[in-house]
Amino acid sequence: MKPSTNRMLTRIKDVYLYIKENGTVSTRELADAFGSTPRTIQRDLNVLEYNDLISSPRRGKWTTTEKKVKVTL
Repeated sequence: MKPSTNRMLTRIKDVYLYIKENGTVSTRELADAFGSTPRTIQRDLNVLEYNDLISSPRRGKWTTTEKKVKVTL
């Protein structure tokens, strides 16, 4: 796996864990927490949403779903 792909997957997992730990968070809060642009975070959120791991109850706010996930650290 390419190093850039590995970094992306690690960031996506970290974003998921951050949302799970902090409850409902905004895209801006995630961008600030991870030192990324809102567009980069939005791409990560799209991957998580596509896999039904997060949902957006309000525009720009994100929370985890009830889907069971096994996270390896």
